[in-house]
Amino acid sequence: MAGPLAGVRVLECAQIMAGPTCGALLADLGADVVKVEKIPGGDDARLYREPRVGGVSAPFLVMNRNKRGVALDLKHPAGRDALLRMVDEADVLLENYRPGTMDKLGLGWDVLHARKPSLIYCAISGYGLTGPLGGGGGFDLVAQAFAGLMSITGEAGRPPVKVGSSVADLNAGLLAATGILAAYVHRLKTGEGQRVDTSLMEAALHQTGWHASVWFATGRSPEPLGSGHVLAAPYQAFRALDGWLVIGGANQANWERICDVVGRPEWKADPRFVDNSARMANLPALVAALDAVLSTRERADWLAAFERAGVPAGPVNSIGEALSHPQTLARGMVVELEHPVAGTTRALGPPVKFSATPAEVTRHAPSLGEHTREVLREHGLDDTAIDALLASGAALQS
Repeated sequence: MAGPLAGVRVLECAQIMAGPTCGALLADLGADVVKVEKIPGGDDARLYREPRVGGVSAPFLVMNRNKRGVALDLKHPAGRDALLRMVDEADVLLENYRPGTMDKLGLGWDVLHARKPSLIYCAISGYGLTGPLGGGGGFDLVAQAFAGLMSITGEAGRPPVKVGSSVADLNAGLLAATGILAAYVHRLKTGEGQRVDTSLMEAALHQTGWHASVWFATGRSPEPLGSGHVLAAPYQAFRALDGWLVIGGANQANWERICDVVGRPEWKADPRFVDNSARMANLPALVAALDAVLSTRERADWLAAFERAGVPAGPVNSIGEALSHPQTLARGMVVELEHPVAGTTRALGPPVKFSATPAEVTRHAPSLGEHTREVLREHGLDDTAIDALLASGAALQS
């Protein structure tokens, strides 16, 4: 593997989304990420049967490309011992099981830290490892609800709505990767490993920044505004003649440019719209006025006009339109990989670029236990010992 983390060894004892997101990002950056899956079945994401590519779970393929795969029964003493061998040469162990699960297996922080003090142990959980809810399990939906995200998403007066993407899971993975890298820098300075602890709850709360600022300042909990912004207007989606576009009038200069583009220069002096405070206080009237004008012309015409004027604006794309856009492709955000079962597959590319150590996606998502023999050989087991592990059911090789 190339990339700035080349040579860093990561054991990913994680499944579904939060942990695998973290592992995928570290792998993109060059770390050798070995995904340790349970026997039987492996990562529960393999059970997401639709859609499938060549019989393989498409969600699993996307979340786990760039990793090697080992399958171990960690409840079996021989499987546990095999993982401990791998820990001896690892820099990081990442897990997102319910708190206490790794302890019950004899593989928790206390055991591994005593065995290898330089190990960075990252735990992603539902609510964190401390506090009255510490130790509880977690799901993205529940975390979004707990953190208030569902109370600010959707249209006013409608039922609570989950953010379309699994933002708690994804952000937890990003925060875990950031924490691991910070702990790795600390280890480079001191030689000390440590435990990194984050959760879906904290990842969801982390997404509420602007809205939290409103509550801290006023004691008022913001309500849903559709595509609108809690602090600025106009900053939302509008319907053109043939589709939707978004306009970012987040400052006074942009608002005045918008007035000129839509042919309503008199709005600059309108008491209802004269500054951001007035526009927020009169948001329904502002939206209605803009809708009446924007609905008269096609989206492409408006976007071209806003671009000429320097107003931030863009189309509301479908997922397919976004992933097919020339800018997306030019940035390498879609990669093709050959999978031994699924054939040619596509996945998201590395979202961070480096001038000297480019991030790459070079490996397909592993079949269950695809690299078990290869990895165990690297950790000192000969084929006879590996065959015994496989025969006992403590390990699996696809």
